[in-house]
Amino acid sequence: MTIHWCGTGLSAIPGLKRLIELGYPVTVWNRTVSKAQEAIGSYTTDIRPFDLNALSDTLSQGDTVVSMLPGDWHVPLAKAAIGAGAHFVSSSYIAPEMRALDMAAKEAGVVLMNEVGLDPGIDHLMAHHLVATYRASDAYDDANTVSFTSYCGGVPKHANPFRYKFSWAPVGVLKALRSPSKSIRAGQEFDVARPWDAVSSYDAPLPTPETFEVYPNRNSLPFMAEYNFDSKWQVKEFVRGTLRLNGWADAWQDVFTEIEANPTDERLQEMSDALLAENSYGPDEPDRVIMCVDLKAENDTGTAWHQTYAMDAWGDARGTAMARLVSIPVSLAVQAAQAGAVKPGVHAAPNDLQMVVNWMDEIDRLAQHLNIVDHMTGKS
Repeated sequence: MTIHWCGTGLSAIPGLKRLIELGYPVTVWNRTVSKAQEAIGSYTTDIRPFDLNALSDTLSQGDTVVSMLPGDWHVPLAKAAIGAGAHFVSSSYIAPEMRALDMAAKEAGVVLMNEVGLDPGIDHLMAHHLVATYRASDAYDDANTVSFTSYCGGVPKHANPFRYKFSWAPVGVLKALRSPSKSIRAGQEFDVARPWDAVSSYDAPLPTPETFEVYPNRNSLPFMAEYNFDSKWQVKEFVRGTLRLNGWADAWQDVFTEIEANPTDERLQEMSDALLAENSYGPDEPDRVIMCVDLKAENDTGTAWHQTYAMDAWGDARGTAMARLVSIPVSLAVQAAQAGAVKPGVHAAPNDLQMVVNWMDEIDRLAQHLNIVDHMTGKS
């Protein structure tokens, strides 16, 4: 049962190395073979030029295809996997076209597992664990008002004037700034056309308390059902968002002004090139990833239950924090699919509580700090 790992970009290598070190048969596919050899050549010589037809011809039943390629490749690779009776794994959000493959995957008896990176991915695991813990607690009551926040961001460990650094082309970040978002604030749907219109302050419960800037990201609303929220619950707040260093909004004001003017793709590329030249990571410069997922229940007398997952990780001798936290969960998903631990069909990160706990144990080794803060007792 071969693992066909497609893409050896900056966020792919730790998970790929882990599978090879565990003894799984792995074939690496990359558009530029020389780059793949530079990144992973000391671990494997089975490196091939990426070609969908060649990959499809090589697939066998029970194999797993991993896509660490741009999103346009996910559905074609998933279809090729279904045709061969193979599984598929990616760290990306489930697109409607991927969701539409659910029945075909079930009929083929294969797993199409997505949203198993950092965000989406680890944040899902934290949310599932918090909701399950709250439901099992003495404080649980359908009449409670529930608030949920999930914030994640990759930032430089040592802040620069721009309050952000890039390890790859910034075009994706710039395009994301043009995306509207939906969340719930004060019990009402909260729609935002541009992220900078909704930047607020967030106090992260880290060992050394720290304040960040946050804003809603994408459409949070479908994740209420994904996280097993009951339709009867009164939801006061529900947001999945992005976390940035304090001062980010001011430092990016000129970028926001340009984005608001709806620049052409050519202008976006020019902006991207300039930003990368001025604000890229230097050799061995550590990055940092912060993730905080919070669930609170309130009743007529005040707070009835409140816990927060808090994670802080940074680059070290093992490489960047971003690469570890994106690709190691992907490798865990590959193992789960090959072991038959997930039912056939299209899935996001697992919600089975035992699997969630097992994965979080693995993730605990990847971060310098990871704990659950119980705000009712003050313990973590």
